[in-house]
Amino acid sequence: MKRALLASLRRSPAAPCLLSKRYVSAFGYTQAKALVYSRYGQPKDVLSLHSHSIAPAYNDEITVKFLASPINPADINQIEGVYPSKPPFTTALGTPEPCAVGGNEGVVEVVAVGAKVPDFKPGDRAIMRSVGFGTWRTHASAKSSHLLKIPDDKAITPIQAATISVNPCTAYRMLKDFTPLERGDWFIQNGANSGVGRSAIQFGRLWGLKSVNVIRDRDNADELKKELEALGADVVVTESELADRDRMQEVKRLAGKKGMKLGLNCVGGKATTDLLRQLGHGGHLVTYGGMSRQPITVPTSLFIFKDLHLHGFWVSVWSDKHPEEKQAMVEEIFGYITSGEFKDTPVQETVWTPTTKVDVLKEAVARSGQAFGGKKQVFIFKEE
Repeated sequence: MKRALLASLRRSPAAPCLLSKRYVSAFGYTQAKALVYSRYGQPKDVLSLHSHSIAPAYNDEITVKFLASPINPADINQIEGVYPSKPPFTTALGTPEPCAVGGNEGVVEVVAVGAKVPDFKPGDRAIMRSVGFGTWRTHASAKSSHLLKIPDDKAITPIQAATISVNPCTAYRMLKDFTPLERGDWFIQNGANSGVGRSAIQFGRLWGLKSVNVIRDRDNADELKKELEALGADVVVTESELADRDRMQEVKRLAGKKGMKLGLNCVGGKATTDLLRQLGHGGHLVTYGGMSRQPITVPTSLFIFKDLHLHGFWVSVWSDKHPEEKQAMVEEIFGYITSGEFKDTPVQETVWTPTTKVDVLKEAVARSGQAFGGKKQVFIFKEE
């Protein structure tokens, strides 16, 4: 009977209204695609593109379409099985084997809501409230508890909204939460051209802080230094320059007697030890990543005679524990964006349409894992 009804609808002049660009079937099911994995491993080996249907929103359900989803290093680590947070494998999408959807960050537009959803309406935009939802997909069924509504400001682009909850929020909290910083105080960070690094530079400029920014040695180091200085970086040095004894002393003198109170680390190994040597007495080092995959080595003398403090920070855990503070922080950062005081991280877009092949999507994921990539990879969803 269903086949007969579909056939009659296809013959009917009204059929195009029912089969919209959103790929909604005659029975109200949204046709969706997702990058999924059913085992851990290299993304190129384990990711596949799965097509499925989403039932109409009912009761407390919300149907959303994704506008943009970035590809972060943590997403790749999650697929590899080496990240602490692992989404559960499930057959909810109708896959032959239990699977998870890749991605943790993204922005959605609400398409439809059930009768018992009081706080969202079609057209609202939202970001993910916490990790583990799976954002590398065209559409999804969600609950209000999954989503954090963002300002209804069309000046905020999908890319800006999609990339706000990890990198800018990480930088914001590290500068605010570990030691009191006053205008004129100095902090130092490695990985300064990363998304977090660029955010920290700009928050520092906005809040009257001074920054020393360390980048890896590369052919275009001078060009990158100028780029970061344009964002508000006070000093930019390469890892080899910071390791040079004379240059190290020159940088250390910048902060005066108080010394640098805060260091932000996403590298590990020798690069972090050189960072520690720059901190003043009682200084704090906050580690939020480990790109070198090498341990942090702290000379005993620094611990004893400089009374250094070492911390780890994971924004996902902080966000789960402080939902109201996160919303206020996100709104503040959006305010900086709309006023033009906060610039985007450079991105490379991969357009995802209903006909995009899986190899195109996997190539974007692979680019995100390349050293010296320079730009954040972002999926942009279009319905053709």
